[in-house]
Amino acid sequence: MSFLDIFETQVIVILLIILLLFGGKKLPELARSIGKAVNEFKGGFKDVEKEVKDGMKEPEKEEKSKS
Repeated sequence: MSFLDIFETQVIVILLIILLLFGGKKLPELARSIGKAVNEFKGGFKDVEKEVKDGMKEPEKEEKSKS
């Protein structure tokens, strides 16, 4: 038995528990809200990453202008 076999079994069990807790009618709504949250998180992460890269470029420009 490999690691992936155990992981797949655990995922299936977790999905079944979620199905039992929320029911079939609520799952599409839950999946949509999770998808929106993930997209917002990715967008925010990209914004922060861009700010960090821009912040790293600014000191280089200042150093060149001082020289």
